[in-house]
Amino acid sequence: MSAPAETRIIFKHIDEEGYSNDIACYQKHGGYEILKKSVTQAPPDIRDEVKKSGLRGRGGAGFSCGLKWSFVDRKSGKPIYLVVNADESEPGTFKDRYIIHQDPHQLIEGTMISCFANDVKQAYIYIRGEFPEGARILEKAIQEARDAGFVGKNICGTDYSCDIFVHRGAGAYICGEETGLIESLEGKRANPRIKPPYFPAVLGLYQCPTIVNNVETLCHVKHIMDMGADEYLKIGTPNNTGTRIFCVSGHVKKPGYYEFPCGAVTLGTLLNDVCGGPLEGRTFKAVIPGGSSAKILRFGEKFTIKNKDGTTKEWTVEDIPMDFDSLAAAGTMGGSGGVIVMDDSVNMVDALANINAFYAHESCGQCTPCREGSLWMKKISTRMVHGEARPEDGELIKNVADQIAGRTICAFGEACSWPTQSFVAKFGDEFKTYATDKKAKPADSLELV
Repeated sequence: MSAPAETRIIFKHIDEEGYSNDIACYQKHGGYEILKKSVTQAPPDIRDEVKKSGLRGRGGAGFSCGLKWSFVDRKSGKPIYLVVNADESEPGTFKDRYIIHQDPHQLIEGTMISCFANDVKQAYIYIRGEFPEGARILEKAIQEARDAGFVGKNICGTDYSCDIFVHRGAGAYICGEETGLIESLEGKRANPRIKPPYFPAVLGLYQCPTIVNNVETLCHVKHIMDMGADEYLKIGTPNNTGTRIFCVSGHVKKPGYYEFPCGAVTLGTLLNDVCGGPLEGRTFKAVIPGGSSAKILRFGEKFTIKNKDGTTKEWTVEDIPMDFDSLAAAGTMGGSGGVIVMDDSVNMVDALANINAFYAHESCGQCTPCREGSLWMKKISTRMVHGEARPEDGELIKNVADQIAGRTICAFGEACSWPTQSFVAKFGDEFKTYATDKKAKPADSLELV
């Protein structure tokens, strides 16, 4: 079977021969024309169009972008800020980096339209510290846009003024959480804030109303204003509109980034037809469909899905449509679009030890269940792979994870506990037999993320 054709909107010019990331090339391909039209419209009309489009955030939670904008406190008299979350820190995810490197003006145009729609006079792009080249590219692109009148004072010859500044993080996973990001942007340790009262839409950056949107999300805003919400609604499936970029890594023949309408491809189609299937002599064993914090799926397992009309249907892992709601119905999530594939050469205890080492390192330490629990999960799984595994360790480590989720200020508690809970639930047999099936590893052989 041949691989289905991609529908590239955000990635239309990514990897295109002759396409460069400077403003001249971008304008040659119609860049900033949508911004010129948008600044002649009423901001509430733009907000309504985005809400009508059904655009959901592409950073992880899949929350309605238009609804998030509607929560902004516009009556306080305080300035409203927009923060671009370019802290792409979820393992398995690498789409935003390519947008920044190869098409930065698309992000700038989407950001400026969003700023105009929400009466924002100052925006920040928060980019993770490991992307120094991305930061340099953005600084150059913003200056080009500023010189051309698309950023800064009197944008496109109007009375509207708004500037964008790039802020580099120090490379912390927790800064992908919006309130932790805001704390870092203010120059403080990135400890997520308690909600309520610190909902960014009311009390965000500098205690002012703040919108935090992901890179890919803001790029979609430009295309919604170009084609209109009614046309955008035709892409994807109900409640899962537009396209989605999938970052496929791991044990497939053709890993990479692929853009399809939400729900247009199943997980099986994506992995077998688009990505070429498993490596020679191997079979698929498991997949994490939304970045390392999403719950793992085991190939061969079946799901009973309840339809809205009350009927049910049976799915295998390969039958799951790649959209937010279908993945949630299967007990996992679309997350940030990072599809991590594992074949039958992978031992799940080894894989979980790697993930647990990452989350123990990245906990901000503010909440006791997360600070202590992530460390204990790391200690148990590390002990297992270093030759001291016990048959009861699977239940022990799951018990620790069960005490974390739902007991922390931010969603990091779920992010670090869901892998353990799902790995043990789906591959409990490997945890029970690990002590006898695997030989002890040298202390320096554990590969950490």
